[in-house]
Amino acid sequence: MLAVNYTCLRDNMKRYMDQVTDDYETLIVTRKNNKNVVMMSEEMYNNLMENVHIVSSKANFEWLMQSKQQLEAGNFSQHELAEVDDE
Repeated sequence: MLAVNYTCLRDNMKRYMDQVTDDYETLIVTRKNNKNVVMMSEEMYNNLMENVHIVSSKANFEWLMQSKQQLEAGNFSQHELAEVDDE
């Protein structure tokens, strides 16, 4: 996670935006009176929102934890994928 003040961000906007998107960095922009802002890539934001949605339901969360326990206990099977012709 990176931190930069507003003035430095403004002077180097492209460089910081490239770091955020290309290196999957999260950037905290520090401002006066502790009213900071977090900058992240759209891809990272979408992933975060998807995860929040998935675990927001108690039933979904319990299902995920049960699935994780099954995987860790070796209760899974592998299957070959069938190829499909695009004709």
